[in-house]
Amino acid sequence: MNNLKVMSTLADETRYHIYQYMLQHQKQFTVQDIADEFNIHPNVSRLHLTKLSEIGIVQAEYAKSGKGGRPGRVYHATKDGIVISFPKRDHDRLLKWSLEFISSVGDSAIESLKSISYQDGVNEMASLVGNIKHSLTFEEKINLLSKVSYQIGYVPTVIENDETKQVIFSIYNCPFTNQLEGNAQIVCSCHESYLKGHIDVLFPNSQFLQTDSMLNSCSNCQYKISIKVSQ
Repeated sequence: MNNLKVMSTLADETRYHIYQYMLQHQKQFTVQDIADEFNIHPNVSRLHLTKLSEIGIVQAEYAKSGKGGRPGRVYHATKDGIVISFPKRDHDRLLKWSLEFISSVGDSAIESLKSISYQDGVNEMASLVGNIKHSLTFEEKINLLSKVSYQIGYVPTVIENDETKQVIFSIYNCPFTNQLEGNAQIVCSCHESYLKGHIDVLFPNSQFLQTDSMLNSCSNCQYKISIKVSQ
């Protein structure tokens, strides 16, 4: 993949947000679907989708509409993300070696790795909130958590009840997809620990529970945290 072409394609703000939107919803879209969602002309929508298809992060195919006539073209985000580096660095191979070593050592190494990933999440969020954590509103905390979560592949949704507020985290495009084979339990548990580190800084008395997993043939991984309204 040409790194310069990828960066040039995603430099367009609207095109970048279209790609993020398609990643989040993980379904097929027509040109008109995207045009309606982003309030742009269908010709502009088609151009953006074509550009994203050219760099391989969106796939185009034909599908029958069920109304007869010729199949229409639909688009969906591909499962593989993109990695850009100059020069090419083989981080995946190094990660593969490390995971295989941890697996060979056993449970003690896995628990240590989970502790490290959790603390990394704590440290990252703590550095972002600094001394203003106690003055942040619930909405401000969620916005901050959303911003960080998007960067590690999670899409948060807030469900409000009378006494608690629930935040549902769904992951549709795992950043560690290439490393899941043979190491899924290690990778997923560390990814979860990292997210929990973020959450515990903002909502220390929350309850954290995994409800779905791609490892169980679900379409996405999903976590639920329940937060007392008083927080």
